Amino acid sequence: MARRKQAAEALRRAAQAPEFEADDLLAAWHGRKGSAPSIGAAAGPRAQLSALAMTVQLDSFTKVKAMMDEMVAQLKKQQQEEVDFKAYCIKEFDENEKAVFAKTEEKKDLEAQIESLEALGEKLAKEIKDAKEQISATEVEIKKAGEAREAENAEFQTTVADQRATQTILKKALTRLEDFYKKGKGNKLVLTQQEPPVKFNKYKDHAGASPVMGLIEQIIEDSKKVESEATSSEYKAQAEYESFVKDSTAIVKQLGEAIVVKTKASATAESDLASAKGDHEAAVAELESWAAYKADLHGQCDFVLKNFDIRQSARLQEIESIQAAKAILSGAS
Repeated sequence: MARRKQAAEALRRAAQAPEFEADDLLAAWHGRKGSAPSIGAAAGPRAQLSALAMTVQLDSFTKVKAMMDEMVAQLKKQQQEEVDFKAYCIKEFDENEKAVFAKTEEKKDLEAQIESLEALGEKLAKEIKDAKEQISATEVEIKKAGEAREAENAEFQTTVADQRATQTILKKALTRLEDFYKKGKGNKLVLTQQEPPVKFNKYKDHAGASPVMGLIEQIIEDSKKVESEATSSEYKAQAEYESFVKDSTAIVKQLGEAIVVKTKASATAESDLASAKGDHEAAVAELESWAAYKADLHGQCDFVLKNFDIRQSARLQEIESIQAAKAILSGAS
């Protein structure tokens, strides 16, 4: 039994090595080197194995060939596993590259979106600030216009009251003078040359009437004219004020509505910005994860990928050597 195990071990070594000493194999079979007849080296491995096969029993060949078959099966399994592992590595590297590219593009898009949202937020904030300032300024202008209008109206009321009071007094005086001259109790009065307190239109002599009455009538007409002009100016000023207030109020309303819209837009932009920043952080973390996985792949795959052809060729040669050895044993049996 010991001799058979030694012969099997010698055959295994022979299958792995293309060159060997036949004397060693024979010595292993007989238990000591040099005890068996020497086979010339020029005869080659196949002849040496054939000579050895002639000296061993048939049951030993069966066990040795079974061992060879198992070895070949293991080598073929390793061969296929390495092919599958290479395909796995190539596939994983390819998927990693595609995923990194897609995530990098997503990261760039998110960075552009963040930049755009930040600019939009700043723009909306400035516009809201400007609108509020414009509303404040417009309201101040409305208040000033109202105060000015009150002052103008007060002046108008005073002017009208003064003119009407003047007219009332002069009309009373004129009535008394008319009564006086109608009764014939008075002669035409001679007007003294003096400068009136208010310059009116040039006095015109009224035929058949007292110069005093003519002057009074002229003053009354001028007073009515002043009242009329003041009233016209008042109406115009009031209309302009009301138009200004109406337009200003419309502007304030429009600005207020714009502020509401832009405030909502600003809140939406802030929410989108926060979301984009969160997505950006997640994208960066995922890229780091892909990078770490790629590093792991390199650790697992680089040796196999670099030495794949060499390892496949060496393993194939080993398989062929074992199969050749088995063929020799099969022929000998």
